[in-house]
Amino acid sequence: MKTLLKSWDISRLLRLAIGIAVAVQGILVTDWMLIILGGLFSLMPLMNIGCGVNGNCSQRYTSKDREDFTYKEVK
Repeated sequence: MKTLLKSWDISRLLRLAIGIAVAVQGILVTDWMLIILGGLFSLMPLMNIGCGVNGNCSQRYTSKDREDFTYKEVK
């Protein structure tokens, strides 16, 4: 349940809208393949899956994560 309500951003909303549009188009033309694809594309943003190994599409950094790095010169 936490996954459904966590970190909704514009890309996730856009993917949900596209999935719903594909499903509705499939219903209008009575094409089962479009209905199934629309359902799949709608389920992916709802469960926040399908966009990388860990299911995150966006990375949220805090000020702790942005520490200065030290580089070593290689000769």
